Amino acid sequence: MKLSVCVPTYNHEQYIDQMLEGALMQQTSFDFEIVIGDDASTDATPDIIRQYDAEKPGIIRAFLHSENQGPKEPREFAGRNNVLQLLKACKGEYVAMCEGDDYWTDPLKLQKQVDFLDQNPDYAVCHHNMEVIYEDGSPSHFFNAADQKAVSTMEDLLEDRWFMATASWVYRNQFLTEDFAEWHAKAAAGDWAIMFQLAAKGKIGYLPDVMGVYRKHSAGLSNVHAHTNLKFLQNRREMFENVGKWLDGRYNATVTQTLQRYDELLASLEKIGSSN
Repeated sequence: MKLSVCVPTYNHEQYIDQMLEGALMQQTSFDFEIVIGDDASTDATPDIIRQYDAEKPGIIRAFLHSENQGPKEPREFAGRNNVLQLLKACKGEYVAMCEGDDYWTDPLKLQKQVDFLDQNPDYAVCHHNMEVIYEDGSPSHFFNAADQKAVSTMEDLLEDRWFMATASWVYRNQFLTEDFAEWHAKAAAGDWAIMFQLAAKGKIGYLPDVMGVYRKHSAGLSNVHAHTNLKFLQNRREMFENVGKWLDGRYNATVTQTLQRYDELLASLEKIGSSN
């Protein structure tokens, strides 16, 4: 199998049609599968997935959990186990990520990214620009700025820069044969944890084409993963520290600067908390 589309979903009945249509319209010279995991949604999401599965047998592999895979606590880790199980279930040489509330708009998206990775074996990941839209009606905008670098590396990530919409990733599926890093299970920022492990294997390439939509809404985890959430920031600092050790200290100068910024931010938040 050349590629797996990995789709974690939970209570996305309003959006999952659009996501699946965006995947099914892909025009490719290779076979791909859609590996979708519903984390015990309480709405009609599982029924919609079953309907698509019946209509497109052999393309969709659905994991419809009757119980939420958790963990329930801490809240910052919500959905983690569903995602990790799905990533391991992906059989493709490449994996394209797309959460159930995002969607793709370019029918050649997968072909373009697979061509890029096939032609550039020293790259581990290919991402692209996305349109960001808001449930509350705020103006939409592009995810990446016009000056987004064409090539990024581990160094960029360790500087605490995030420049990839998750639904824009296609990566080489190293998790077919390798386990997740030991520190991964402790990191609340799951996207970061995966990307650190991918960036350890190769460069990150960027295509400026706008090929999908990233939806931001009130139920999203990005609201829990906020820079005013003390527990999340403490966890994030710990993640950078753990990754630095995992990389055998090769990026010590960069990691030290990042940890220092977190220490300053945490100190100011704790000060605010104690004065309230």
